[in-house]
Amino acid sequence: MTLATTAALVSAAYEDGRGVAAFNAINLETVAAIAAGAETANRPVIVQISENAVRYLGGLAPLAHAAIAIASASTMPISLHLDHATDERLVGIAVDLGFSSVMYDASQLPYEDNLTRTAAVARRCHDRGAHVEAELGEVGGKAGVHAPGVRTDPAEAAAFVASTGVDALAVAVGSSHKMTTRDATLDEALIAEIHRAVDVPLVLHGSSGVSDDGLRAAIAAGMTKINVATQLNKAFTGAVRETLGADTSLVDQRNYLGAGRDAMAAEAARLLTVISG
Repeated sequence: MTLATTAALVSAAYEDGRGVAAFNAINLETVAAIAAGAETANRPVIVQISENAVRYLGGLAPLAHAAIAIASASTMPISLHLDHATDERLVGIAVDLGFSSVMYDASQLPYEDNLTRTAAVARRCHDRGAHVEAELGEVGGKAGVHAPGVRTDPAEAAAFVASTGVDALAVAVGSSHKMTTRDATLDEALIAEIHRAVDVPLVLHGSSGVSDDGLRAAIAAGMTKINVATQLNKAFTGAVRETLGADTSLVDQRNYLGAGRDAMAAEAARLLTVISG
């Protein structure tokens, strides 16, 4: 199957009132795990590579090419998305490499600066056929815990979308990045209010901290794209720890990375059925 576009996957989910999963990859094993999970669950998926992952890898191209090859060989629709990019040059590189969507994150800037920079990025990406996600409010867990004062205001969200022309909006509604427990409490009434106020799909970041029932409720309230990273990393790392602990003589990376890949694939498949129904 040819590479899917994020716009097509998100738009279809938005129109149907269901969720679409976006899972973060860090290396070849995690891309393969996400693709395998999609095959098992028989669901489409968005593979995300973050700016932090690019910094760790020293560049986007090697993993991007691998992800394109794996996604193109899948029988399920898979798209590629650049996640949490603050570097506008990296946005351009991703589009050059074939990413159909980018998340440009200027949410930590003052509102007017976020609006101006995001609008400029959106114009450039739209000229090249790429879908653009932005963030308003600030989802916690990257530079600190979530605080109620930075939750997204519905009226401001509507004005921001209208002024920037973005295709999707990540909003702060109670989740937080990098949570290893699944006990975050989302403001479902706020999600519904923002959903009514804006005419583009909403994105939930920090979804690893949200329970299965919480994810279902968030989608019912108006969320569409559901981003997950830490929950999948937990599955991968847990299997690696267990495998190495069981046999301290192991030195072949395939033995333990393969176990991590398989565990992450199983959790990806499970989450796909929760998110996409």
